[in-house]
Amino acid sequence: MEHCYRPRRSVLYVPGCNPHYLDRARTLAADSVILDLGDPILVDAKIESRHNIVAAIKKGGYGSREVIVRVNKLDSIWGADDIKAVANIGADAILFHHIESAANVHQALAALDAAGGGQMPIMVMIESPIAVLNAKEIASASDRIVCMLVGTAELTSQLHAKATHERSAILTALSLVILAARAYGRCVVDGTNSNFNDMHSFEYACRLGRDMGFDGKSLLHPAQIAYSNDAYTPKAAEVKEARHIIAALKEANESGQGTVVVDNKLVEHHHVEAAARLLKKHDLITELEEEYI
Repeated sequence: MEHCYRPRRSVLYVPGCNPHYLDRARTLAADSVILDLGDPILVDAKIESRHNIVAAIKKGGYGSREVIVRVNKLDSIWGADDIKAVANIGADAILFHHIESAANVHQALAALDAAGGGQMPIMVMIESPIAVLNAKEIASASDRIVCMLVGTAELTSQLHAKATHERSAILTALSLVILAARAYGRCVVDGTNSNFNDMHSFEYACRLGRDMGFDGKSLLHPAQIAYSNDAYTPKAAEVKEARHIIAALKEANESGQGTVVVDNKLVEHHHVEAAARLLKKHDLITELEEEYI
């Protein structure tokens, strides 16, 4: 369960076709970087992108940032070779997209194991209506799943819906994925916002996602990092309150009381668990940000 505490406030996609972007990612304040071989990469650049990403990971220099590789679909002409190339070179996780069932998860794991990545954690993308409806079976398919990412752009398209500021068309789907992830102890990350100029909607989406229970947000541009990090970082007042809650209930329990009132709110054991989780994330984020400075 330690993987659930790892900061994933900002998860930045970095196209493998551009070595400059792969280099620049080493200097950005993103918690995680997804070195991307998937759909956005032009067909003619697929193999070159694979070589670029392998070279970048072997070179290192990403510090404590989580390094994830998104491979092409297993049934594509590049999928198997992608997995063989990146299974054992030092990435933190492999991201599989277009996952729609537990069977898809098992196929991905089998391919990764056959390539020598038997201990490699994986992440899965939920980006279609059937994947959302099957989120529970996907989340429960393997404990090697450390994170579930929602592909909101693809999902919105497949729903024949419109992307709006309020995100009303996908709120139910987002909640279902969060429920599945939390039921099985998986981290869960919100999808991207493709309009780089509409930072008002982006910031709103970050804060809405945080309040819904996401751990962070997928990003397409470095300019979005600061907004996402800010939204998903516990505030000083929240940290202070968490410490107060833990201390107050401990004192109440020692005096024979099962509950206590803090700031006019009843505090029980589950509040202490939430407070402890927030403090642990705060400590890990503080440690990570010290490296960025």
